Amino acid sequence: MRDRFDVVIAGAGPAGGQCARDLAERNYDVLVLETEPEEQFPRPSNKSTAGTFPSAMTAFAIPDEVVMQYTDKVVLESPNDHYTRTQTGAVLEFADFKRFLVEDSREKGATYRFDSRVSAPIMENGEIVGVRYDGDREVYADIVIDATGPAAPLAKKLDVCNLEREHQAIGIEYEFENVAVNHDDYADLRDAMMLRLDHDLAPGGYSWIFHTGEDTAKVGLCYIQNGSHHKYAKEGMGIDDYLEYWLDSDPRFDDAEKISGTQAHRGSAHIQKPKSMSTDRFMAIGDTVPTIDPLWGEGIHKGMKSARAAAATVDAALTPDEPQTDADTLSVYDQLWHRDVAPKHDARLMMTELLYLAPNDRYDELMDDLRRTDSNTLEQINRGDRRAILELTHFSDLSLLAQYAKRRLNR
Repeated sequence: MRDRFDVVIAGAGPAGGQCARDLAERNYDVLVLETEPEEQFPRPSNKSTAGTFPSAMTAFAIPDEVVMQYTDKVVLESPNDHYTRTQTGAVLEFADFKRFLVEDSREKGATYRFDSRVSAPIMENGEIVGVRYDGDREVYADIVIDATGPAAPLAKKLDVCNLEREHQAIGIEYEFENVAVNHDDYADLRDAMMLRLDHDLAPGGYSWIFHTGEDTAKVGLCYIQNGSHHKYAKEGMGIDDYLEYWLDSDPRFDDAEKISGTQAHRGSAHIQKPKSMSTDRFMAIGDTVPTIDPLWGEGIHKGMKSARAAAATVDAALTPDEPQTDADTLSVYDQLWHRDVAPKHDARLMMTELLYLAPNDRYDELMDDLRRTDSNTLEQINRGDRRAILELTHFSDLSLLAQYAKRRLNR
């Protein structure tokens, strides 16, 4: 007899784990296949900055036990200035958070198979009916969900995603102690998440310091491998080199040391418009789509929201006496994604590209712009409000807008 479930999910990250939680709670027979061995899950290197907001904690019933530090402000830094905004947040212990999702979904009835690498879809009559994993092992399902992130072994073979290298963001982070989070020459970063725009440190991207209590912090940077990165990059330097360069040049790290027992956290995601998200009997969620916030890189809340939208779509498709798993039925997920997960995605992508096209002196001006505008302007920009974007636009930005328009025409 065939090994069969209602739903098979590839990947046990935040999106895959949350989707399993929601489906198991609805009493669906769900299987999650995860590449990593259970005793090593999650691997130390496979982690995230894990900064999110109370709305995510509440919406998905995430316990306080997985929070390293609650923060009460967001700080934006430029090379010579900064802007502080009151905004509560939560810095998660990512490993504990991922393990919580697994444990909670298991308690609700989900099945997990660790050390199980998904390699290919099983096709019948042009439709996916299951997946092949660990070489020749097979499992079948009414609906298959790819939550593997940029690897996307199923979504790529089904021509659902079109992840492009020039839109790939790569990042590195370490956990440090003895960080001067209240240095005289910089903004007060106690109980703060700080994002720094500075091409000297992160060409075509940004760096960060997330306070995790006392004198400890998560410190890292990322950049998108796009034209802006190539324009501002230093020859021969990779992402590890840029982090070391920042650590050596910023006095806040003069006495900083990597916390014993911690390793580098590395990751990648794509900042681009999804090609599609579903087809017959199949959906892609989380960073497989991709779903990460294009402006500030927040992916946990977005990924979990995409998981919830997919679970709701599964429920609607499998509830009838005759399940409807065709592409038209599952396209409801695409609609929910654009409505609830990433509304105004095009406008936010435009703002992202303009932001990273800007030179360093424009970042200094941006801090002043944010101070003179309404306190809600940054929030409106985050929502993709084009009028708010225009509020921060200067006559001198015409050349920047021309560069953006030229790139769009070339694409």
